[in-house]
Amino acid sequence: MTQSKTPFIVVLSLAMTMMLGPFSMDTYLPAFPIIGESLEVSQQAVSLSVSVYVFAMAFGQLIGGALSDRFGRQRVLMSGLAIFALSSIVIGMADSLNTLLWGRAVQALGAGFTLVSVPALVRDRVAGRDAAKLFSMMGFIMVLAPGIAPSVGSVILTLGSWHTIFFALAVYALLLVPLLVRVLFTGTGKVSRMKSPKMSLLARYKLVLSTKPALPFIVWQAASFSTLMMFITYASFIYQGHFGQSPSAFSMLFAANIVAMLIFNILNRILLSRLTSLRILQLATGCQGIGILLLVMAAFMEWPLYAFLPAMMLTIGSIGAISPNIQACFLEFFPTSGGTAAALLGAAQFGVAGLLSALSAMLPHTLEAVILAMAACGLVAYVMLARSIIKGRATAEAP
Repeated sequence: MTQSKTPFIVVLSLAMTMMLGPFSMDTYLPAFPIIGESLEVSQQAVSLSVSVYVFAMAFGQLIGGALSDRFGRQRVLMSGLAIFALSSIVIGMADSLNTLLWGRAVQALGAGFTLVSVPALVRDRVAGRDAAKLFSMMGFIMVLAPGIAPSVGSVILTLGSWHTIFFALAVYALLLVPLLVRVLFTGTGKVSRMKSPKMSLLARYKLVLSTKPALPFIVWQAASFSTLMMFITYASFIYQGHFGQSPSAFSMLFAANIVAMLIFNILNRILLSRLTSLRILQLATGCQGIGILLLVMAAFMEWPLYAFLPAMMLTIGSIGAISPNIQACFLEFFPTSGGTAAALLGAAQFGVAGLLSALSAMLPHTLEAVILAMAACGLVAYVMLARSIIKGRATAEAP
């Protein structure tokens, strides 16, 4: 099945499934003060639930990806949704910090099972440029989730307590079950995978890790995503702390990056009709490199906000084209182990980004330090870009 024949309802269903990740991470953020007061702990203690979630989701992807290659996408995806829904209900009834943290860990395992199945489902359906187009269409829908999730959480808080947010997440996960069964796993929506050899989990990961041409894309994705995670971690400090903007102005400034990602996503879909995924990936990473260079200049030369913002939009917006093309290029190497490959890519992305974000707490709390941390991540991605160009030229010149 080619991407041109992929119905929009399929794309929408896959995107709504992927939205479970950002929704479960961001929807409860406005409730942090209320949760802390309810559980009689500090907001800093409540924020531990974010770190727990990121690391547990990385682990869930590692397990779920290999299991989906062994037992099928539907079993693993539906199991993930069930685990997610049940743990969300437990969190919704939590009366202590320990229950919250353990509940978030189990919830993240379910999310990991669910989210890692989606790139594998795409790889089962299409490959190459068509896969990049499908990832890009999904990304166009999914990139809205981080922007609207906190607002959704705020609306839910006006209707009930913080517990209601997690009950709503449980309902969302349960509603996905009949949708996915109807759209993806029955009738014309069902797609047969290439037969996957019976292997242990460790053997599957050994197979993926032994495919050396694919490994640079893991580093590339982890570096680019870490740049985004670093920005998200310090966005409030950058705009409200350093530039002194109000909460309402901060929301608009943060949303500007979402708009930039959408623009890059649209450009990516247009360019895929003319260029390969790798070429667009190289161009987008080059744009991110230019954006980071401008950010460094802005930080150390004390540029005003109106000059700083476009540089940040270029840096973050380019990820809208980087991510879908990395996924397409990487998964192209694994026609029968798409789940395991997607798991390794996702786990590296969240694991590395979560670790670097946590370690960045030891840096000086200044704009220059934050930008240099982002620049370090961007530099690694730029090295991967240079490596791919050099390798491409060597291949072209080979007799």
